[in-house]
Amino acid sequence: SALPEKKMVFKGHTANKEDMNKLMLTPLIRHPLPGGSALITFEEAKVAQRIIEMREHTVELSCGELAELDQCRVRVQAVPVEILQPSALEIRLTQSSRSILVSELPSLDISKEALLDKLELFFSKTKNGGSEVESREFLDDSGQVVLTFTKDGVAESLIEKGHILMPIGKGKYKVKISPCMSGGISNLQLQPSRCPRTVLLLGIPDVLSEESMRDALEIHFQKASRGGGEVDALAYVPAGRTGVAAFVEDTG
Repeated sequence: SALPEKKMVFKGHTANKEDMNKLMLTPLIRHPLPGGSALITFEEAKVAQRIIEMREHTVELSCGELAELDQCRVRVQAVPVEILQPSALEIRLTQSSRSILVSELPSLDISKEALLDKLELFFSKTKNGGSEVESREFLDDSGQVVLTFTKDGVAESLIEKGHILMPIGKGKYKVKISPCMSGGISNLQLQPSRCPRTVLLLGIPDVLSEESMRDALEIHFQKASRGGGEVDALAYVPAGRTGVAAFVEDTG
């Protein structure tokens, strides 16, 4: 119940019967970042591990923005990044008795609302196999449309057709009609996972501008003489603010 609601469209073809109940997950995990922290992702995991093992680091800053010489260096703590990653997911799906999924829509120079109006007008006519449309929704992630009718049985007969030819503007286009599936997560298993190439830096004081602090951190941690290496990405959150980092599957 604590999971955010997410609408999903499943596409593709299953060649093997034994793969019918398998679903591949591509994780996108959002992790909060406190103020006065930074995330550094190195090109090599061994560099990140070395930085974590050293724990405390003294970072020299540019003195151009600071009034006193003794403020030209700060000490920061390096800790590993631990996240919860899904290891198993079960979804219970049900087919809607009144809704259809309309796909393979043409790319036309009209607004989404104009396209929805044309679809509603076409599918509300009984001569086209439709009926009164209760609601319509454009799915931004897939460019497909969900139409819901007020009567039962209409969706089923349209789905049996598979495709239908409908006029849009001056042309006629063949669109695909599929079942509209709805459901929810019935079981989700999580396992702790440590990011191999990313390090969290804590205790960074707000003494430089955001851009200058990013530059100072990257300069320090890319130097091999200080245990660092090539930096792939760096994100800095100044003290007094909060941030959110999005973690994706590591393909590097």
